[in-house]
Amino acid sequence: MNDPVTEIPADPTAVAADPGNPPVLPGAYLLELVPVPVTDIDRAIGFYRDALGFALDVDVRPVDGVRIVQLTPAGSACSISLTEGVPALTMPPGTVRGLHLVVADIEQARAQLVERGVEVGAVEDMGGVFYAYFADPDGNTWCLQHMPWR
Repeated sequence: MNDPVTEIPADPTAVAADPGNPPVLPGAYLLELVPVPVTDIDRAIGFYRDALGFALDVDVRPVDGVRIVQLTPAGSACSISLTEGVPALTMPPGTVRGLHLVVADIEQARAQLVERGVEVGAVEDMGGVFYAYFADPDGNTWCLQHMPWR
């Protein structure tokens, strides 16, 4: 894909003024992006977008040899990034473990993913907190987490 999903803004102050993108308040530390190492970005996009239902927010090639992709789970303020050509983010594919997707109904969320072809383990009760585990095509692991009181 050569056409970016999101353009890099020419004027960063225009992004800050966007009401859909509130400013970062002094003293805040916002976790908004988690790098996930993969071998094939296009295959990973297919998994995260098509099987998991993440929104493809960014797919840019700002310079030759660099690609930056961001995908966001529905309702989340934190995205994942898939990159190539960014030495500071280089990790062996499949080494991220235990990323959590918090859900309101774990049985429904699990069934939806299974219907989309994701191999998700059985729901496990860990003393009132419920988990179901799965992995992306590179072996990075994820879990659905349900805390009934939330």
